[in-house]
Amino acid sequence: MKTKNCILSKKFVMIRSMDNKTESEGSFAHFQGKEAIQHIVQVQADGILTTSETHGAETPGFIFAACDAARETAIVLLLIALLLGHFEFTAEQLFSTLASFACAWMFWKIGRSAWLCWYRLERLHRVMDEERNEIEVHRSQERIELKALYAAKGFQGKLLDDVIDVLMADKDRLLRVMLEEEMGFRLQENEHPLTQGLGAGVGVLITSLLALGGFAAWAQEGMIISAVITISIASFLGARIEHNRVINAILWNLGLATFAYCVAYYCMIQA
Repeated sequence: MKTKNCILSKKFVMIRSMDNKTESEGSFAHFQGKEAIQHIVQVQADGILTTSETHGAETPGFIFAACDAARETAIVLLLIALLLGHFEFTAEQLFSTLASFACAWMFWKIGRSAWLCWYRLERLHRVMDEERNEIEVHRSQERIELKALYAAKGFQGKLLDDVIDVLMADKDRLLRVMLEEEMGFRLQENEHPLTQGLGAGVGVLITSLLALGGFAAWAQEGMIISAVITISIASFLGARIEHNRVINAILWNLGLATFAYCVAYYCMIQA
């Protein structure tokens, strides 16, 4: 009997050892040979790259889309007016050409902005599905990641365990926490594509009206004044939304616009 108990005990130890080895290998495969906190840092870096726009940087939001479109429209209309003024266009012909371009440009900006938003949402849904699958398959490893993440925030002891238990009990809340805390997504800032596109359309419409009104009143000088006003206001609002330095944003945008205008003017007089 004693010998039998000894054999059973050895078998239990062997099985337990194999389980620990399997769990360790699973953890190693999930963390890719890193510590939990190092794995989180890597995932956060990947999340930043995932949320960046490969087809143009555009922060989500109706107002920001309007500001971005307004800046582009102001400088584009100004450059077109400058270049077309070199040819024998009457004021009426130039005005109708600018108005026609502004109309087509507005629909382009609406479609582009909406598509960029849809592209961002599509990637977000893909990452959500991947993270949801990880929560289901590697639940113990996700708990380790979560514990390391909140320990780095200063949670300790029983409070840390209680927080982790609460988060692990709700799959939807856990998914949201892992996406925002681990990967750095800003879920609340993702607008509907139509809202984003409408913002861009409003920005183009207002800027076009100001530019054409300035042209009708004071010709090329009026467009320059309207462009300066539009770029300044759009830069101010964009900087406030992103909590950046307002003066720097205004000066940089005006400086770039001035440089582009000077290059176009120099190339025109040399032609």
